[in-house]
Amino acid sequence: MPKVILISQFALPYHKTGSWTTLYANYLRGTNQIDYVICEQPEKVFDNVKYEFVSQSKKYKFFKRWKKKPYFNYLQALKKNLNEEEKYVIQIVDNFGIVKPLQELLLQLGLRKNCFLQFFYHGFAPFYGNLASRYFYETIDEMVLLTHDSYKAHKEYYTILPCRFSVLHNGIDTSKFQKISNEQKEILKDELELKDKKVFIWCSRDVPKKGLDFILPIWKKINTFHKNAILLVVGATRNTPVEGVRFLGQIPNDTLPKYYQIADCYLFPTLWHEGFGLSLIEALHSGCYCIASALGGVPEVLQYGKLGKLIQNPHFEQEWEDAILEFLDQNKNDSAPVLEELYSSESWNSGMNVVIENAKNRLL
Repeated sequence: MPKVILISQFALPYHKTGSWTTLYANYLRGTNQIDYVICEQPEKVFDNVKYEFVSQSKKYKFFKRWKKKPYFNYLQALKKNLNEEEKYVIQIVDNFGIVKPLQELLLQLGLRKNCFLQFFYHGFAPFYGNLASRYFYETIDEMVLLTHDSYKAHKEYYTILPCRFSVLHNGIDTSKFQKISNEQKEILKDELELKDKKVFIWCSRDVPKKGLDFILPIWKKINTFHKNAILLVVGATRNTPVEGVRFLGQIPNDTLPKYYQIADCYLFPTLWHEGFGLSLIEALHSGCYCIASALGGVPEVLQYGKLGKLIQNPHFEQEWEDAILEFLDQNKNDSAPVLEELYSSESWNSGMNVVIENAKNRLL
């Protein structure tokens, strides 16, 4: 039976926050089909995982700089686990640069026909230009995307796509991110001195493309009409206070669900083609009504408006103002019902198993 090797540019488990590293960590904790993980040595290891740690010695670092081969130590670690009598499914996540040197190594060893290269892309829009893409797509055997809309974007952009495609939606721990009763919600609001408030929440990394600085001027207008509405900002701070906004800064992952659960509405004003949006589905499962930019994979995640409000022209302030006022004026209290298994880590795990099984079968 073919073996599965994951080449990860991050240590697993990863000690910082990361979307795909969290998904793989959840997968590797339980029964999984990964035979080897090639990565830097993590602070803690999974007991049920076989590792090949990437050397960080001065010798390897010097060689990488001198020879200008940034993936040399990864390929050397991989080489230790390759056997000409075996067949392999090799998984790569978002690491476009390693594909060419990996292909060259496998050809040099005479093992390319023994390997099936799966590339997992967590962005949305095509990464390469049309002509520059030829080598990449002729090299990999399968591209795994987050949404079907992303596949459509690739299909419409590239004139040649000589590899297989699959879709594997992101997933979250739905035992943590889940809706609570109205009574529990009021208790949590009291704890944070938010009684009788309509609570909105924004949660992300504080970078321009995530839209916080875009939404704050809009919120100033909202605040002139609705003094009982408050916006909680998780993951960012500002030196200048904004009326009706509470900046919470970084929140530990373990306590993050509570802030979604007390919120009535989640604002997702992303200004780029989002691959999927983990925070969006965390809010969705926690019972938030969602207002989100119709960019990238977001429309598919919200089932084209069935699970929330999509802003069709997200760079226009008026559309956001109208959507927020509509939510407040209609006094909505209930979000769209969401099936527990939708976008869950369990569904991601089972989907990963299917993706691996299909790859293995193509090598038999």
